[in-house]
Amino acid sequence: MSNFLCLQDLADLFGQPIERRGSALDPGTLGWSFENVCTDSRALQPGDLFVPLKGENFDGHNFLDAAVAVGAAGALVASNWPGEIPEQLAYLRVADTTDAYQKVALLWRQFMQLPVVAVTGSAGKTTTRELIKACLNPLGKVEASSGNENNDIGVPRTLLRARQPLAAVVLEMGMRGLGEIDRLSRCAEPSIAVITNIGTAHIGRLGSREAIAKAKCEITASLNPDGLLVIPAGDPLLEAEIAQVYSGRVIRVALNDDELGVGTPPAELIGQISSNGKQMLLNEPSLTVDLPLAGAHNARNLLLAFAVAKELSVELNNLCKLDVQLPGGRARTITLQGKLSGVTVLDETYNASPEAVLASLSLLAQQPGRCFAVIGTMLELGDKSVALHRLVGERALALALDGLFVLAADNEAEALMAGASGLDLVRRVNSPEAAAEQLQKILKPGDYLLLKASRAIALEKMIPLLDC
Repeated sequence: MSNFLCLQDLADLFGQPIERRGSALDPGTLGWSFENVCTDSRALQPGDLFVPLKGENFDGHNFLDAAVAVGAAGALVASNWPGEIPEQLAYLRVADTTDAYQKVALLWRQFMQLPVVAVTGSAGKTTTRELIKACLNPLGKVEASSGNENNDIGVPRTLLRARQPLAAVVLEMGMRGLGEIDRLSRCAEPSIAVITNIGTAHIGRLGSREAIAKAKCEITASLNPDGLLVIPAGDPLLEAEIAQVYSGRVIRVALNDDELGVGTPPAELIGQISSNGKQMLLNEPSLTVDLPLAGAHNARNLLLAFAVAKELSVELNNLCKLDVQLPGGRARTITLQGKLSGVTVLDETYNASPEAVLASLSLLAQQPGRCFAVIGTMLELGDKSVALHRLVGERALALALDGLFVLAADNEAEALMAGASGLDLVRRVNSPEAAAEQLQKILKPGDYLLLKASRAIALEKMIPLLDC
């Protein structure tokens, strides 16, 4: 095999001949190594392999002419594509181009023979992915998912982007239903799998936490038999599902004051957060590390990352001070500089599940100043939505926040406000702009403000309005 994949590799993989209309295929071209595998005709470069994907509102096969014009090395074409394939384009027929894209990624993953770490969970996937990446940096360059590369297209894209020299690949795996993570696991054949938690995100689609646990544990479908599963200790639901589908090694992590479910196995890696919330003492090895991200939920995520690092022979004493860069809208702290100078914003605007909102509220309440929150709708919770929004309001009340602003649909807004009834300040607003306008009249230097909602609510619009 060449430095990267070539046309002959694809012919061997799919058991189909490489074809070309209009002229005979020179046998020498089968050895051509293509530079990249690309699914977007707009990003194609000369020498790329084009994989046209089909979605609800598009079909990449309509851009085969563009692939020829750019100078693509070849293309995978769906067997049922009725259109005419351009002359001079080397191509190979496949049953389904998305499935074929994943098979090509798996072929490359098997050729690289690198450690592949896969991460899933109801909350904290991206944060844990970035913590693992930072913990593996002592080994050398680490390729990792970026943005939303956690689905049927993003996972193979990350694998195919990986090039030697490389120490490891870290993949995030998301899902909206059963079977999706199973496919991603089979595409990636992870060496180590990490499940951050089993919560209620997407419960509207899956119906129950039991179904969510089943979906998340699909990450073990193609976990290397000699590999490792890393999970938080103490969740009976997660333990029950793992017992059904996986018989390999498991490492469990926990904070020393976590309440573990009755009869669940103990944690092997345990952390104790310092009184100032800025450090954590590990039990094995006995070591004090700085917490790169605030909050108990992020300390648990760090323990998951440490377990991965230990498995890959990273000395944890090299990780006492980590530099972790998260994508926008996650665990970001902003000190406002304009009219509200001195106010600190906890920017958690990227997305929201009930568990993530509860963790963020707990972190907010630990801050030294007055504490306010803008909480928006948490989506895809189905018939559990009203009850879970009320639970968030009840937590805001229990934490005695100084103010809660609610930006949600009617039933969810009423539930949030009912749960928080008893706080001195609870208001409903109809837009991020309206929330910002009211907060400008309330916030003072030393105050803390949490912004948290599902992506569609776009709470990030508030930040430039406040910081002016």
